[in-house]
Amino acid sequence: MTQLTEAWVSDPATQKVCAALTDAGAQALFVGGCVRNALLGAPVSDIDIATDARPERVMELAQEAGLKAIPTGIDHGTVTVVSGGAPHEITTFRRDVETDGRRAVVIFSDKVEEDAARRDFTMNAIYARPDGTLLDPLDGLPDLQARRVQFIGTAENRIREDYLRSLRYFRFHAWYGDAEVGFDPDALAAIAANLDGLAGLSRERVGAELLKLLGAPDPAPSIAAMRQTGVLAQLLPGAEDRALAPLIALEEQAGAEPEPIRRLAAIATPEIAKTLRLSKAQLQRLTRMRDEASGTASVAELGFRYGEEGGLHETLLRCAFLEQPWSEDLRQALRKGAAADFPIKATDLIPDFTGPALGKKLAELEAKWIASGFALTREELLGN
Repeated sequence: MTQLTEAWVSDPATQKVCAALTDAGAQALFVGGCVRNALLGAPVSDIDIATDARPERVMELAQEAGLKAIPTGIDHGTVTVVSGGAPHEITTFRRDVETDGRRAVVIFSDKVEEDAARRDFTMNAIYARPDGTLLDPLDGLPDLQARRVQFIGTAENRIREDYLRSLRYFRFHAWYGDAEVGFDPDALAAIAANLDGLAGLSRERVGAELLKLLGAPDPAPSIAAMRQTGVLAQLLPGAEDRALAPLIALEEQAGAEPEPIRRLAAIATPEIAKTLRLSKAQLQRLTRMRDEASGTASVAELGFRYGEEGGLHETLLRCAFLEQPWSEDLRQALRKGAAADFPIKATDLIPDFTGPALGKKLAELEAKWIASGFALTREELLGN
């Protein structure tokens, strides 16, 4: 395939952004995920455009075209141009002049070849002109077609420029790599030789990257390779991925969508996961999943407390930890619990019980009701 034909390429709003640049003699090249995913037939969510125009000039040209221009990262060459209500991230060609493993000092360039050379993987350095014609300065198309995640240049150099690329390698392999072909031995060797650099990474960046990896259809091979190279122990000391592959198999059997926090809960305790600087809500969900998966509540009770879909997380995790199979009986138990309605209200116990005693009595009656399979009636419960 030598030309993109997807609808977003010819969308008038996107073409207006490109025309704002090209009508003034500047280049406008789609690049990165939008090109990669289009070639793979995967959904495209963000449109990135590379140009030889300097960011201040991009701002001027966008405004002259009647488009809203936002200097989201203008110091680094990035301007977001809104057209048709959609953001288009435009970044000036760049080349690295200095790197420290976390961030790069860049200067603007007029050459697409230099812009391509500073990217991470060959599949991310494929460009397309506004008419969809491909521009492939580093011959990344064959790698993409073969689903080979290949570092640009030498893996060692790319990793030392930004150590997060070690984790990105596993994430990209999980999403786009050929599982049958497996991992590039040279890439794995370079990653294993540069573990020390991972310690200096922002924990927020690591957490975000790991959750993206865990959102892939089957991240188990990548997580296993991370363990084998020492990356997993470096980033999450004490993490154990033994339950992850069984969990993914169970998800498929149950028809459950990928859920990164559920999968993270399969490999990391809350204490370990805290180091990733997750949001409070994410950490609370992970903690609940781990606690309930190792707890004694029945599957029906999980459905009652968290709903059918909420209880499914803990049920799948429990099956994975205990190496138990999935069955539709579990689904039915979740549904039964989710549909159950505890027949006792606090007002039924007042004034005989108030304050802490009221809460204790409600919990006692609820436990009896759950143990009865939600069968005890209001009258039967109040008669106890």
